[in-house]
Amino acid sequence: MIINESPINVTKIDGEDYICLTDMAKSAGSDRALHSWLRTKNTIDFLGFWEQIHNSDFKVHEFVYFKNNAGANNFNPSIGEWIEKTNAKGIIARRGRYGGTYAHKDISFEFGTWLSPEFKLLVIVEFQRLKEQEKKLVEWDSHRYLSKVNYKLHTDSIKNILLPALNLIKLKQTSVYTDEVDILNVLVFGQTAIEWRKENPNLIAGNKNQRDYATIEQLVIMANLESLNAHLISEGKTQIERIHLLAKHVTMQYQSFTKQEEEQKRLVDIAKADK
Repeated sequence: MIINESPINVTKIDGEDYICLTDMAKSAGSDRALHSWLRTKNTIDFLGFWEQIHNSDFKVHEFVYFKNNAGANNFNPSIGEWIEKTNAKGIIARRGRYGGTYAHKDISFEFGTWLSPEFKLLVIVEFQRLKEQEKKLVEWDSHRYLSKVNYKLHTDSIKNILLPALNLIKLKQTSVYTDEVDILNVLVFGQTAIEWRKENPNLIAGNKNQRDYATIEQLVIMANLESLNAHLISEGKTQIERIHLLAKHVTMQYQSFTKQEEEQKRLVDIAKADK
């Protein structure tokens, strides 16, 4: 994250988001803020309560010492001391390039409030932006993953079964791959890869193709067709036979998705009517 032109690192620990408190303090212009924050009674109470909810190994007996001494002039705990004595997991200390004190996002937002309500708001807004970016990246990765499902199975069947069966010595093997892939492209997307590129020159930047812009439903169908086509090739079906069978399969899947969407819409309409 970037706040006040200063980077704030975010990391994943056991599937949870942890934000660097050290970076937050620097961004807010108060390098000593973390040390002062840890000394207050409200902070210790909050940390202890968080740990008791989320950490079954939290040492409550050791926590009592911090709770009873918080706010006193001679109370001067370090992050390491808090972690070591209470077995806390909401705050961790890291060394190295991205080192510093990290805390679970719940605790980080609380620290942001202590720095200033305005700074907390900036952290929340920037964190939400980061999560949206992460979500888009995950969706893109899922698209790429689904587009590759069964792809090797499909191409191996073309190479090992279809090519030897065809008397295409004078033709390049890639022309057979293109033909087979385009059969699936036409069935799912309604056009070949070349046709799509010609119609969408502004979308092919960054080595992207029509599958990158497909819906999840289309990618699922494509993955299913690749598997089915490989099976049909292994059974010795001719290309014409396979096209008819694949087309029938596509129609059934699209009808299934359509019925599912209609049912979801019907349930939403019922829920709205009940309100």
